[in-house]
Amino acid sequence: MKKISFLILVWCGLFVQSHAQQISKEELLFLTPQWKGERFPDGRPKVPDNILRRMKAVSIEEAWATMKNAGFSYQIAEGWQTINPDSVLVGRAVTAIFMPGRPDMHKAIDSLGKKQGKRGQNTWPVDLLVKGDVYVANQFGAKLNGPTIGDNVGNAIYAKSGNGIVYDGAIRDLEGLKEIGRFTSFYTSYDPSYHNPGKDINTMIIGINKPTLIRNVTVMPGDVVLGKLGLVVFIPPHLAERVVKTSEIVRLRDLFGHQRIREGKYTAGQIDARWSDDIEKDFSKWLNDHINELPVGKEQIQEFLKERTW
Repeated sequence: MKKISFLILVWCGLFVQSHAQQISKEELLFLTPQWKGERFPDGRPKVPDNILRRMKAVSIEEAWATMKNAGFSYQIAEGWQTINPDSVLVGRAVTAIFMPGRPDMHKAIDSLGKKQGKRGQNTWPVDLLVKGDVYVANQFGAKLNGPTIGDNVGNAIYAKSGNGIVYDGAIRDLEGLKEIGRFTSFYTSYDPSYHNPGKDINTMIIGINKPTLIRNVTVMPGDVVLGKLGLVVFIPPHLAERVVKTSEIVRLRDLFGHQRIREGKYTAGQIDARWSDDIEKDFSKWLNDHINELPVGKEQIQEFLKERTW
C-alpha cells in the first residue's frame, strides 16, 4: 500500500510539473513541424506582424475555404458574446487551460508556482503575453465563482498584448472591460462573482501554451486568431500567409469582376465561370492601372503580377 501511495504521489508531481507549467520548447517544435518561420524563444511560432496586419481584412469565408482546402476543417468556434462586436481581433494565440478546482491539486500547483515566484494562477498566462498576442483560455464555461478575468486582469492583458481575449468562461466587471476601448473580446458569459481560491476553489490552471480545446477547435500556441462578426477562427501558423494572399486575390478579382459587370463589358456568367485568357489579361492591366487605389498593398499586387502569365 505504501508503495502504491508513493507511486501516486510521484505521478501527481509529474502531472503538476508537466501540466501546470508552460509547454517546453521541444514539445512546441514537435507539435508545430510545418512552421518554418521565426519563433519566440520558447518555441512558439511567430507569424510576422505584416501578416497579422493584413489578416484583419480577411473574411471568415475566405479563411474557412483556404483552411478546408488544406485539410483543416474544424477551425471555427462560434457561440460567443462580444466586447466591441464591430471590431476585428487578430493576434498570435497564447493558450491557457483551466479545470474545475480540487483543493489538493490546487495547493500542489500553487506551491510549484510560489517556488517560481508566481502569485495568483489566473495571472500566470498573462505574464507571458507580448504585443500582438491574444489570450485564449479554456475556462470550461465556468460561471458562478468562475471568472478569472475582471477589469484589473483585463487591463493587464491589454497593456501587454494590445489585444482582447477569447475566453470560454464567464468574465466579470464587464462595464470596466468595455472602458478599455480596444479590448475586442469573445467570451461565453458574464457573472458578477469571482474566482476566490482562498475560500471556494472553483478553478485551477493545469496548462499554459499547451494544445487547448476551444469549443470544437484544437488551438495551438502561435495559431493566428481571427475574430469578427461573432465567430473566432484559429489559423495554423503555416497557413496564415496562404490565407492572407488567397483573400487578397479573391478581393481583387471580385472588385474587377463587379466593376466590369456594371460597365457591361462582361456578363455575370463570364465572370462566374473560369476566366478566358482575354479576361485574365484585362485583369492584369486593370491591376496595373489602379495599383495605387486598391484595398491591397501595392507591394502585394506587384508580387502577384510577377507570378502571372497574362
